[in-house]
Amino acid sequence: MKDIAIVMGSDSDYEIMQAATHILEEFGVSFHKQVLSAHRTPEDMIEFGKNARNDGFKVIIAGAGGAAHLPGMLASVTTLPVIGVPIKLKALGGLDSLMSIVQMPGGVPVATVAINNAKNAAILAVEILSLLNNELADKLLNYKNELKEFSRAKQI
Repeated sequence: MKDIAIVMGSDSDYEIMQAATHILEEFGVSFHKQVLSAHRTPEDMIEFGKNARNDGFKVIIAGAGGAAHLPGMLASVTTLPVIGVPIKLKALGGLDSLMSIVQMPGGVPVATVAINNAKNAAILAVEILSLLNNELADKLLNYKNELKEFSRAKQI
């Protein structure tokens, strides 16, 4: 069983979404990755979302560009937390993706990170899992302490 589902609208999104896999590997969190298109394979997407909890997932990270309906549509059919990663395309610099993901109607939340920031999506997913996992909470504390030290060591 995998804890996190990482889904994306196209295989071309993997270049961005791969940052999430690196973070989850660093924290020792199991994940599944898959291409699911809200527009090309909507039935597959709906089935995946409806079954995600029963399939053992605890959080879904969904990356999408352009119209970026994937995160919101998944959120509409599951009770799991969904974290949206807006993917930057050439046309509008990723603002179209960001607005598509962040502007969800009341009752259908999607946590949304910055454009192309799959790394933060994975860290947020780990933070969610750490609520019931002290080992992950300790790893997060160490990670954040390392960030502090890295920042303090910067010299100009």
